[in-house]
Amino acid sequence: MSGYRVAVVGATGAVGTRMIQMLEETSLPIESVRLLASSRSAGKQLKFNGQTITVEETTPESFEEVDLALFSAGGGVSKQFVPEAVKRGAVVVDNTSAFRMDPKIPLVVPEVNPEAMENHQGIIANPNCSTIQMVVALEPIKKAFGLKQVVVTTFQAVSGAGQRALNELEEESQEVLNNEAVDPQILPAAGDKKHYQIAFNPLPQIDVFEDEGYTHEEWKMIHETKKIMLGEMNDSAIKVTATCVRVPVPVAHSEEVYFEVEDQNATADDIRRVLSEADGVVVQDDPEHQIYPQAVNAVGKKDVFVGRIRPDQENEGSFHMWNVSDNLLKGAAWNSVEIAEKLHEQGLLHL
Repeated sequence: MSGYRVAVVGATGAVGTRMIQMLEETSLPIESVRLLASSRSAGKQLKFNGQTITVEETTPESFEEVDLALFSAGGGVSKQFVPEAVKRGAVVVDNTSAFRMDPKIPLVVPEVNPEAMENHQGIIANPNCSTIQMVVALEPIKKAFGLKQVVVTTFQAVSGAGQRALNELEEESQEVLNNEAVDPQILPAAGDKKHYQIAFNPLPQIDVFEDEGYTHEEWKMIHETKKIMLGEMNDSAIKVTATCVRVPVPVAHSEEVYFEVEDQNATADDIRRVLSEADGVVVQDDPEHQIYPQAVNAVGKKDVFVGRIRPDQENEGSFHMWNVSDNLLKGAAWNSVEIAEKLHEQGLLHL
């Protein structure tokens, strides 16, 4: 074979279509691509490298003669079909929450913990989008200055809730501008009891509420950060807390990150220098000329953009930064393909 036989599950979705795009741009040797989705989407035609490919319904047999399977069709689909893919010899990169907290399954951001994949058992989990962009920026800081505490407030794009939520944002925005009544059906969480307007209205709830008044999204950020950066989801070496907010932005998450370092001599200039040299990070930080990361400028880009790096005036050794990234690319599709590239580089993905 001249390359890997790849399957994309959820190929017609917002992340799936971008996975196809990232596979077109990857350095990974690819022999063939199989596009899979639900029975509703089967029969649709999509392009890959100029070739028209018909989308097939996902079945256990879909993974025969597949080397690499990228999943992004929801946790239920992953729980049903990932074991079938692994059983047939595929290595799976799963972009859902189905396996992220399983202690036996590596949760990977290639710029942070690629070594976690060394003993994989056929499944690598792709973290939550908001977690990915934060740890890409925090890991270089941790290596250079130590890291004691992180307090993050997110401003997350509606695309993180799927295409139906994006449609709802567009429809509600037009209704509000026309002075018409809105009838929310999806946000803040499709499966929750109440739904609220997202148009012109930030919602301090992403996913359902759980223990101690935290949402599931907030717990994910806390535990995923610890698992990725420390190797254990309950490790107390770094204190992490999060408040996650859905904002009326189509694509690209923004985050205000407060962090405390161990090195009391570290300065904001030191942190800028370290981040400017880090893989996958672009520093945009010139307050005098009003230069800082913006969501609209991050769309379609693979990097994590950081700016507004400044010391906290009340707490020595503490800093703030503004962090922006395309949640559908680095937060999902690109991180998944980048994991596959690292598997290939490390000899952990076999033809």
